[in-house]
Amino acid sequence: MKRSKQLLGAVSSVALIAFSTSPALAAGTTAGDTITNTVTVDFEVGGVNQTDVTATDTFTVDRKVNVTVSEVGGATTNVSPGGIEQVTTFDVTNLSNDTIDLDLSVAQPASDDFDVTNVKFFIDDGDGVFDAGDTEVTFLDEVAEDETVRVFVVGDIPISQSTGDVAEVILTADSHAGGTASSLGAELTATAGANTAGVDTVLADGAGDTDAANDGAFSDTDSYTVQAAALTAAKSSVLISDPVNGTTNPKAIPGAVVEYCIAVSNGAGSATATGVTVSDVLPADVTYDAGFGIFVNGTFDGVAGTCNADGTAGGSFGSGTVSGSLSDIAAGVTRTLYFRATIN
Repeated sequence: MKRSKQLLGAVSSVALIAFSTSPALAAGTTAGDTITNTVTVDFEVGGVNQTDVTATDTFTVDRKVNVTVSEVGGATTNVSPGGIEQVTTFDVTNLSNDTIDLDLSVAQPASDDFDVTNVKFFIDDGDGVFDAGDTEVTFLDEVAEDETVRVFVVGDIPISQSTGDVAEVILTADSHAGGTASSLGAELTATAGANTAGVDTVLADGAGDTDAANDGAFSDTDSYTVQAAALTAAKSSVLISDPVNGTTNPKAIPGAVVEYCIAVSNGAGSATATGVTVSDVLPADVTYDAGFGIFVNGTFDGVAGTCNADGTAGGSFGSGTVSGSLSDIAAGVTRTLYFRATIN
């Protein structure tokens, strides 16, 4: 007896383990399935076994609609002014016990700083990255029970936005059903009144960011935060020499040599500026000094308001224009381009 109890205890433990590790699916029994239960009554009359009496009950499983939307990858996406097809990412999950369509829409609240433009939806091709393999859609077609679809919401950032500007996008997925493949079905609404013999609909979704509970929809919010460069340019000149006084107290007379200093600065807290080029069209009253050349990526003496003589030879001159490229300019950094010309 004791051994039997021990074996029973061991079997019970195994059963508990198996139960605890089984996957729990949110959808449950599929809508439209029929559940049949038959009862049998066995009896005797005068000690003689009689024909069993049976009774059967059958009902149809109704549709329980539940959908969730959750943003992926953090609360915001850093973007640059003028950025094209900038991405926010969401997972849309069908927790219903039926295959449904999900209509997609985006709202942009008036309380944020700006709106993204040219908003589109794309379904991820499975690699988790927005790329050319993803498919543009307006709704999610035939989303199976317990299926999660990754959706990219992409939009363009206006060029005029400044560092710290925020645009919020609220993605809503709304439940539909009954359409043919590749077409959006009718919006699902709760079946009114008592249970019917057919497939009724119960809306069991929670409340999202902007939608109510039990409305067949769900919403979540992601945002774009602008990281812009705040470049400013300053141009100054200093007399180097003139043909009368030389380098001692030179004056701006014909034949005098002038050094032009162009300083490009990026404001504190701004995004790094890349691909910086400078073009300076010289007036007809001066002649470019090819013997001195052009120097780039020097530093700036903020007290004197002049370029320090620490640049690197570079740049070019053509068609009366001095041009040069500067290295990336991080926040709080100033880079210079300087050259010389003679007054005609």
